[in-house]
Amino acid sequence: MFELKWVYELILLLYGLSLIGYFIDFVQTNRKANRAAFWLLSMVWVLQTFFLLTQVLIDENLPIMTVYDGLYFYAWILVTFSLIINRLFRVDFLVFFTNVVGFLVVLIHLSTRAQNDLKDRGVELVNEMLVVHISLAIISYGFFTLSFIFSIMYLLQYRLLKKKKWNAKLFRLGDLTKLDHFSYISVILGVPLLLIAIILGVTWGYISPDTFYWYDSKTLGSFLVLFVYIVYLVLRVVKGYQGRSISIFNSGAFLFLLINFFLFGSLSNFHF
Repeated sequence: MFELKWVYELILLLYGLSLIGYFIDFVQTNRKANRAAFWLLSMVWVLQTFFLLTQVLIDENLPIMTVYDGLYFYAWILVTFSLIINRLFRVDFLVFFTNVVGFLVVLIHLSTRAQNDLKDRGVELVNEMLVVHISLAIISYGFFTLSFIFSIMYLLQYRLLKKKKWNAKLFRLGDLTKLDHFSYISVILGVPLLLIAIILGVTWGYISPDTFYWYDSKTLGSFLVLFVYIVYLVLRVVKGYQGRSISIFNSGAFLFLLINFFLFGSLSNFHF
């Protein structure tokens, strides 16, 4: 299997990028993001189908006889259904969450095979999963930081305009509409990255030899950070909050992120 380890890693990469595209379309109704996500997921389906046919035609093994093989077939079914639904219907909610589940199933299948069958190279995959988990979490925090900075710039610009302080600082801060929009886009990019990072982290926690704690402070804190930023998107997209009110909320969300990163991280049993 792991002579082709890079192919499985490519499947995860393409699936993750597709998930980000579907999330952007889910939030913004962005047809370009939807098309890109569809073609990325199509590439995942082609690679999955290739390995599925290899098992059936060459190994003469229908991959449903064990739980682990069944997971691979189940993931293939989910990707197939998702592509059909995306092509024939317009059900963004269903497509996005179907792909979240499918991505999780693919991860569980690959990591379980690594744990049971691959010995040293399996350990290598598990360690790579941890590295990707940490990297994606930090990148998502970077996007949330940018969003916070844009929100602070918005609030400062708003204050200057309110007090009618027409000076060079006013023009250098930028347009209110653009600051609000860039803050929003940064959160849209950060949320799916954090979601994927959490999925990878939970999967790693279950297959690694280290003890995994659901009630660990950093684990719970990461879920809460994700929840807070999802609330931000709900307020922005569903409730129509914009401008000063959502910028204040975003600033509070970032303060909670800092609490999670520094305080909860120091109290964690297995995070650093």
